[in-house]
Amino acid sequence: MKTLNLLPLIFFSSLLSSSPVTLAAFSELGYSTVYADSTPASFGEYREDQPSPKISYDRLIEVRRNCKSVLSSASELNIDSISRDLRKAKKSLSFRNGDWSQPPGGDSPILPFRSTNSSTKPLNLVSFRVTDLDLPHRTKRYVGVNGVLLLAISTFGDLASRGAREFELWPSHTQLKINFQGVYVENDNDQERVLCMLGETMLPSRDAESPSDPWKWVKDHEAPPLLQDDQIRLILRYPKAFTLTTRVIQGEVKSLNQKPNLKHFDKISISSQLSNSAQYSFFSDELVSKACDKNITISTITGIDVYKGKGFCNLLQRVSYNAPFTVLPNWKCNGTDEFCRKLGPFASDGDIKSTDGGFKDVSLYMQNIHCQETAAKSDANAVTKVSAVFRAVHPSENLYLSGRRSGLDNMTVTAEGVWKPSSGQLCMVACRRGEADGCNTRVCLYIPTTFSIRQRSILVGTFSCLNAEKNQTQSFSALSFEKLVDPVDMQNYFQSSSVTHPFYSYSKTDEAGSILERNQEFSFATIIKKSVMKFPKLEDSEDSLSSLSLLAEDLTFHTPAFNEGKTLMTNFGMDVLSLGPLFGLFWRSSNASIDEQTTPYKTKDQYTEKQLLLNVSAQISLTSGNFSKIFLEGLYDEHTGRMYLVGCRDVRASWEVLSASGDLESGLDCLMDLKTTPIFYRRQREDILSRAGVEGILRVLTLTFSIGCITSQLFYFGTSTDSVPFVSLVMLGVQAIGYSLPLITGAEALFKRKASASGTAYEKPSYDLQRSQWFNVIDYTVKLLVMVCFLLTLRLCQKVWKSRVRLLTRTTPQEPHKVPSDRRVLLVSLFLHALGYILALVLHPARTERFAQYIGLVQDFFLLPQVIGNFIWQIDSKQPLRKLYYLGITLVRLFPHVYDYIVGSVPDPYFIGEEHEFVNPNLDFFSKFGDVAIPVTAVLLAVVVFVQQRWDYDKLSQALSFGRFRILPSRSVKYERVMSESEMVSRVSVNGNHSDEE
Repeated sequence: MKTLNLLPLIFFSSLLSSSPVTLAAFSELGYSTVYADSTPASFGEYREDQPSPKISYDRLIEVRRNCKSVLSSASELNIDSISRDLRKAKKSLSFRNGDWSQPPGGDSPILPFRSTNSSTKPLNLVSFRVTDLDLPHRTKRYVGVNGVLLLAISTFGDLASRGAREFELWPSHTQLKINFQGVYVENDNDQERVLCMLGETMLPSRDAESPSDPWKWVKDHEAPPLLQDDQIRLILRYPKAFTLTTRVIQGEVKSLNQKPNLKHFDKISISSQLSNSAQYSFFSDELVSKACDKNITISTITGIDVYKGKGFCNLLQRVSYNAPFTVLPNWKCNGTDEFCRKLGPFASDGDIKSTDGGFKDVSLYMQNIHCQETAAKSDANAVTKVSAVFRAVHPSENLYLSGRRSGLDNMTVTAEGVWKPSSGQLCMVACRRGEADGCNTRVCLYIPTTFSIRQRSILVGTFSCLNAEKNQTQSFSALSFEKLVDPVDMQNYFQSSSVTHPFYSYSKTDEAGSILERNQEFSFATIIKKSVMKFPKLEDSEDSLSSLSLLAEDLTFHTPAFNEGKTLMTNFGMDVLSLGPLFGLFWRSSNASIDEQTTPYKTKDQYTEKQLLLNVSAQISLTSGNFSKIFLEGLYDEHTGRMYLVGCRDVRASWEVLSASGDLESGLDCLMDLKTTPIFYRRQREDILSRAGVEGILRVLTLTFSIGCITSQLFYFGTSTDSVPFVSLVMLGVQAIGYSLPLITGAEALFKRKASASGTAYEKPSYDLQRSQWFNVIDYTVKLLVMVCFLLTLRLCQKVWKSRVRLLTRTTPQEPHKVPSDRRVLLVSLFLHALGYILALVLHPARTERFAQYIGLVQDFFLLPQVIGNFIWQIDSKQPLRKLYYLGITLVRLFPHVYDYIVGSVPDPYFIGEEHEFVNPNLDFFSKFGDVAIPVTAVLLAVVVFVQQRWDYDKLSQALSFGRFRILPSRSVKYERVMSESEMVSRVSVNGNHSDEE
């Protein structure tokens, strides 16, 4: 079982807070020392209002001496073009999240690193920002420049140059900032721009005594030994033109210190690319034409409509923005095992090969997109030029961080091509790492507008090899990728299009109909259920699409789910993709072609049951665990609230297993049948919220009535003092405990009979119930009334206790047992309830945690101690309890059971764990049977008390005698004198105007 490591959560919390993080705090957590006393401001985007480093040009003489080779090849600058847009010039020389590396096996690394997550691969990231260009003191061949370079090793955070400190060491993140000053030159011969600079920083020192373990102080959690170093040279080379094969920024960081100086480090190589702000030049028409020539067979999609409308650039940006594509298995590969395990044009290292050609958890990003629409005389001849970078991400890398990288390595290809509206195909030529001699890949990409259970992608594409016969070493099997559609995002994709409208094609409705027939129930109970119970259905609305959209919302749900035997919670969800003619969410512009869109929609009662079956498609997903999405399609029956579905699952296995499986449909396993049970929906949520308010009012009314019953018993004690000692203190104690529990636990309900099914600590009352001021007023009113009931019950106990004390003073010391005592009453009551609890556990062995619910049963049977006491004390027609009291309280105790049985509750997965007594009857310890048996037993106890207070002991004993068999024992003379004493006390109190009131 995996356990959650809370230390990274503590770390992230400190990053988001503004309070300082001290060195001692991280030492106690067992993390490496931090060279700072506050949290880093370098994560995420930097802000313009953050302070810039100090600008200085006092090292230009050193710069010219160490940059001779760069200055010697410098061309004359066009200062006017730089001066016209200084901000743009500074931005074009900056980059973020590039790659850096040192020679493998080197003995002088520059940065230590301590990982807290062995499963995530750390990334070497570098960012550079120009902070100043010294145009006033320029020369003909160079301009002074200041900049900041950040080197980092991280598994979770990208970089920004402003606000960072010189050296930072955090769990799973190490960062070094170097301030540079130098010169900017241009080389017309090599068509490049060059920065040559000298920098200074505080370098972490290596341990000279143990070269094999230079960062020993990191493991020992010691303070970082830092060395000031100003002998660092940076050279960055930028291409002048931003094209398919000239977009790479290359550089090196070199230490000018020589060995064995501890400040010396191995040379660092830097790789990045020009940003989106740079002007891209589409100069690769010849390469594109060779890859996308009409005479060359290009992969096409058959049976699916693709986007051919206007505004392709905007649509491509929305579809690919900030979301990875899924790489599909090589299940159609025809070749050797080594060949079929290749990840297309990308490098196939150990992580990739371990997927056996299934490419599980391998993702693909489309970055740095440049799109240019070319005007033409007719729309058919219009051409849209596109350039982009495709980046493959290892399963072991942080997906978010990898998607923001800018370095070009063996997991990237640069691509350029054209999209033609006549075919709807974007055809591109791709080059490995942006190198001109590696342009041996074709990329074909489409945006489908037709969807089905086998086609759920908003974008599909393939990588294929060009001239595979000539380049055997670089050949690979065609690699496919896709991006699954999200129902919520459909309105973002096609909202600006007035020509193209996506639609869903149902193909599994016949199979779903067979599932419905197999599960069709024909019984009297089914007929009653259809006529009485409410299920999600089409409702009256402004138009049919609005009604369908509301029903689709009702059928969509997300709920917590638990694996059996595990405490880790995942989120289980089902999202409806289409319902009838509605695809995605309802938005007026892209669904305008559907009939009856503007006609007010009214549900038609004359529809037959078969006509009320709606086609539906959906998908099931889990937020965690080894689980792929299941695509669903079938029928929804409004009468029963059930969906009958056929499911297709994405099979992730080796290419050999997939290619040998003959029962797959487009790589999907569609041999799944599903039937859903009635689910919680929007109307039920409204019913629950309104019912909670009604139940709150009912609690106030029942408590107010209880106060009246208790008050009447207090007044009754004043007029019938002779019967006061015969009121059971156990009975009053049960009621007092029942009133005190809600006050102690803070429960909202008066009768806490239902509890959480899971008992998890993180479950909280719903936000909808908490936020309402009306519910808060009701809650406080209920608690106030419960407090009044509790105090009045204590007053009853006090009166009974004092009456027995006075009665005891009028008996002889040898006869204290003649005063009514609850000792035997308590023992008998405990014995009976223990037997009852054991019987309940036998009937419900899986619900041993329901002890609190049995406490509610004890309160329901509050008259049981009084019945036992009346038999033991042989009260002889005395009336200790007023009828309004015991009958009224009995009615109050029975009302929740009657309410649950008659009104019932709606199934509610979202309110599990809330303490609302009427909301979740399935969690009741006694279920529906208890709602019948408990009231019957309580009423029977009230009848027994009524009989005991009307008949004397002899008459009652004769009524319960069957021949010589007597249920009650013979009359005891034990309480005869007690009766006379009690009557005497009553006469003295009346004649002598004595009162027992305080």
